[in-house]
Amino acid sequence: MDGRPVQWAVSTGYVDYEPAVAAMEARVAAIAAGEAEEVVWLLEHPPLYTAGVSAKDDDLLAPDRFPVHRTGRGGQFTYHGPGQRVAYVMLDLNKRGKDVRAFVHGLEDWIIGALDQFGVDAGMREGRVGVWVERKGAGWSREDKIAAIGVKVRKWVSFHGISLNVEPDLDHFGGIVPCGITEHGVTSLVDLGVLATMDEADGALKASFQRVFGAVETGEAPL
Repeated sequence: MDGRPVQWAVSTGYVDYEPAVAAMEARVAAIAAGEAEEVVWLLEHPPLYTAGVSAKDDDLLAPDRFPVHRTGRGGQFTYHGPGQRVAYVMLDLNKRGKDVRAFVHGLEDWIIGALDQFGVDAGMREGRVGVWVERKGAGWSREDKIAAIGVKVRKWVSFHGISLNVEPDLDHFGGIVPCGITEHGVTSLVDLGVLATMDEADGALKASFQRVFGAVETGEAPL
């Protein structure tokens, strides 16, 4: 690494999906060419579904409910919308080790560390990408996903990233089979009883990111 901090940029309002992807594409090309700094871009999207390269058409249960965007990231169907913090992570893996599996584990570790600051015991699961929490009640238990991960790498520069459910409308996930998994549910910080604001979630993400990936500094959003 060259020791320079990663830019940390936050967009206000809702950012439409296609312009966001175009902005990521441009920034990734500039990073690969040595013309721009690494950046983590935090934003919220209006309600929409995205389909990764492994998405199955049968997992789109309500195709007319929200706009559907086909995208080049890994993974299957996911939902983005208000109350969910999306973080697009554009890092130069040429400088961080050309190991996509280790990078994804780093993203999971980042989210787990952020959730730990709210007292949420979350973790990874073998064979399932993302971050999960175990929920129990009288005579029942289940595992729910609280954060999704879907990345793409071009010229060893990453883009797309993670989505953390802070306070989205969980009913909106009902139009898809999230990440192709039917036997588990979806949850959020607020659903777990953690009344965190988006700013508080951002603060936890920022602190945990620095532990896992290194220093950050305030930067401008790519869009």
